Amino acid sequence: MGLTTEHGGPGGPVPGYETVPLLIAGSAGNASGNGVAVLRRRTARPSRRAVVYLHCLDDSFVPADLVGWYTDRGFHFYAADLRAVGRGRPGAPEGGPPSEELGTYFACLDAAVAHMHAADAIDTVVVSAHAAGALFAALWCHARRGSRPVDALILASPELGPGRTWPARAVAARENGAAGRPSPLLAGAQRRLRRGLEIACPVLVMCPAAGGHGPGAGGLLPLGVLGALGALGTLAGRRATVRLGEHVTWLTLEGGLPGQAPAPAPQRRHFLDELGRWLSAYLSGQIRDQLL
Repeated sequence: MGLTTEHGGPGGPVPGYETVPLLIAGSAGNASGNGVAVLRRRTARPSRRAVVYLHCLDDSFVPADLVGWYTDRGFHFYAADLRAVGRGRPGAPEGGPPSEELGTYFACLDAAVAHMHAADAIDTVVVSAHAAGALFAALWCHARRGSRPVDALILASPELGPGRTWPARAVAARENGAAGRPSPLLAGAQRRLRRGLEIACPVLVMCPAAGGHGPGAGGLLPLGVLGALGALGTLAGRRATVRLGEHVTWLTLEGGLPGQAPAPAPQRRHFLDELGRWLSAYLSGQIRDQLL
């Protein structure tokens, strides 16, 4: 399995990355019958902290500057490209029920984090993802809230659901018809999100400023594109809010987010600056000093 390239598809081995095979409990591997692996780029610094970046369905590439940003700050970077694991995308071969596919995603994340702790001596783990991967990462953190396997969760432009997609995706869905509809797996995950989550670790949600989205209060994720932002940060309107957890930060940015078209340098720097400020607020001691 190769890291996602800037052309959006899984590529071959990438210079500077190591392939790390994973043992998945109760699974023979992915849909092709091969073992599941993550790709790892080590930081040059002695470090016991890492970020694992999740890819699912049609998620696009990991920006190279984001990988460098983390490794320059003492994080080992793991890319978990699980698009060959889940088969719930439109036009793909029929897989099992969506709940089984979601369970496979969860088992892969379990294995990745277990490897990081046991084999790589990592003691601080950040999970990050965008688009569909952000949604699945949030559901996994909710499902594993009792064991608290990660220290922070970062979601960029998460796929919220029908009528709540970002403008570019909404236009593409209208133009493509059935091809633009979410897969059964993604649609089921979106329905689960709307029932509310209780993620134990701090969560950062970073979304485009366009589209009428804004911050919620008390760990609430606003799902409506109608309504106004209240004085206490609660989105009021005809559509509901959804809870993510106790410690949720919502940021709306003009551009520079993973999964978007390349942004001007100032927008990209703003995204990275905000990411660093948030991590420095929630990760302590030596990590905070290196992020400031």
